[in-house]
Amino acid sequence: MKKRIALLLSIVMAASLCMAGCGSKESKKEEKVYAVEAGSAGESAAKENKWKINSVESQADALMEVKSGTSDAAIIDLLMAGAMIGEGTSYPNLKYTDKLTTEEYGVGCRKGSNLATYINGFFSETYQSGEMKKIAEKYGVQEALVEQKKVKTKDVNDGDIKYIKDKGTLIVGITEFEPMDYKDKNGKWIGFDADMASLLAEKLGVKVKFVVIDWDSKTMELKSKNIDIVWNGMTLTNEVKNAMECTNAYCNNAQVVVVPAE
Repeated sequence: MKKRIALLLSIVMAASLCMAGCGSKESKKEEKVYAVEAGSAGESAAKENKWKINSVESQADALMEVKSGTSDAAIIDLLMAGAMIGEGTSYPNLKYTDKLTTEEYGVGCRKGSNLATYINGFFSETYQSGEMKKIAEKYGVQEALVEQKKVKTKDVNDGDIKYIKDKGTLIVGITEFEPMDYKDKNGKWIGFDADMASLLAEKLGVKVKFVVIDWDSKTMELKSKNIDIVWNGMTLTNEVKNAMECTNAYCNNAQVVVVPAE
C-alpha cells in the first residue's frame, strides 16, 4: 500500500512539474513584447493573436526596438525585412521567422477621387513598357510585382487630377520604409514607391513632394488635403478600402516576425 501511495505521489509531482514548466513557457510567450508600427497590418496581426504590443511611429523604429532590446520582436513587412535585416544590411544581427499573413500593396487616394483610376492606367502602361520592372529591379522587389492588365486610359482634367495640376504639386504621404520610400546619402527620397510616384508626377506635369506622416492618421491626412495620395507599401485591408479610393494591387507582401539572430 505504501509503495502504491509513493508511486501515486511521484506521478502527481511529475505531472505538476510538467504543468508548471508548460505554464511558464506559455506565460513567457504571452509576455513577449512585439514592436509594431501604429495603424499597420503588423499591428493588426499582433492584435489578432492577442500579443502584447509596443506601438511605434514606423517599421524602422520597430527594428530599433528589437536591436536595443526594448522589445522582444518586431512585426514588419517582408519586403522591408529583405532589405533591412541579415548579413550585409543595416541590421545584420536580426532575422525573420514566422510569416503571419499574405497581402498586397496599393496606393490610397481620397474617397471618390478619380486619381485612383488614373494611377491604375499608369500602372498598366509602366508594366507593359517594362518601366515598372526596371525600377523594381533597382530595389530588388521585381519578384513581388503583381501583373497589371492592359487597360485603355483617358486624359482627364477634372476632379482631383485638375486640383493637383492646378497647384502644380503631387503631395505623397509616406513613412521611412526601405526599399519603398527612404532617403539616400544626399537626403533625397528614393525607393520603388518614391521612384514610381516621381514618374507619375512627371506624367501629370507637376512636381512631386514627399511628406512624412503619422501612419495611423493617413486617412485624415488625405481628407484634410495635407497630402494627395498614400504611397508607402500600404496593405490593401478592408479597413483601408472602406476609408480610401484605392488602386489595383501592384506588389505582393507578407507580415513577418523579426527577432535577434542566435
